[in-house]
Amino acid sequence: MRAATATTVFAAIVLALSNSPTVAQGEIETLPVQGQVHLIAGGGGNVAAFVGPEGIMLVDSGRSDATDGVLAAVRRLSPLPIHYIVNTSADSDHVGGNAKLAAAGRPAPGSNQAAYAEAPIYAHEKTYNRISSPKPPEQPLPLAFWPTVTFFTAKRTLYFNDEPIELLWQPAAHSDGDLMVFFRRSDVVVAGEVFNVDTFPVIDVARGGSIQGEIDALNRIIDITVPRLNQMDGTRVIPGHGRICNEAEVVEYRDMVTIVRDRVKALRDKGQTLEQTQAAKPAYEYEPLYGSERGPWTTRMFVEAVYRSLPPAAAPKPTRR
Repeated sequence: MRAATATTVFAAIVLALSNSPTVAQGEIETLPVQGQVHLIAGGGGNVAAFVGPEGIMLVDSGRSDATDGVLAAVRRLSPLPIHYIVNTSADSDHVGGNAKLAAAGRPAPGSNQAAYAEAPIYAHEKTYNRISSPKPPEQPLPLAFWPTVTFFTAKRTLYFNDEPIELLWQPAAHSDGDLMVFFRRSDVVVAGEVFNVDTFPVIDVARGGSIQGEIDALNRIIDITVPRLNQMDGTRVIPGHGRICNEAEVVEYRDMVTIVRDRVKALRDKGQTLEQTQAAKPAYEYEPLYGSERGPWTTRMFVEAVYRSLPPAAAPKPTRR
């Protein structure tokens, strides 16, 4: 009976998400995900709130102009303090609330940050560099937005709210400093911008992103996720933008990205220029789902990012006479 009830509830949530309109700018919506994890949507990039008896951890902080709404949503979930903030990338719609949300919290009692007044902000050191000292013409964010705890290894672990948490670095995916956060007991992966169900993956080549790193990151999500029944239920995945997903949806997205990668590579290896490759429409059948002809991330921009981030073509082997 419990299994049937859980499956029914999950199906209802998925149906509601798939049928609901996109959250309008300024409208903040809070949804339960699984275990101790909730999704706060509508304030820029998706914000995950991990809420338990010890307090709150936030994964990303949304846009700066949506911070009051995000904080109000957090307070609806729990009156306990914000003890941790994790940034999955340096994108403005993921770090815009850093200053105000950190100031609204405080370090966890007994932690090595206990001497500080505000909640610590965790990030990979490459994300820290993008925020604190970007390459010109970009300007650094004010000091209050900077991460206060950084690391350079492939993984950092935390234990909070009676749950093990893994911060997983994804090199050269959306950028060179992406993190995914795996809440092991709740069985939820917060994927950040390496998985975005609203668009083709945003590969920021200028910031170290690459198509192969993107595929590697998607494969890592698939390695972590475990479906419960017929590829449904089981591990939940929160993308950087869009609805709550499961393993099957990540697999479909990974397959799409891999197919486009292989098509672009084949065209480039035949000597096609970038313009010729774009004109060939290597992502044609996926454009109704993920593509756009205008806006901040178009299909042409995605194809260009794939083309430019592919490794150099192998030199032809000399023929023997």
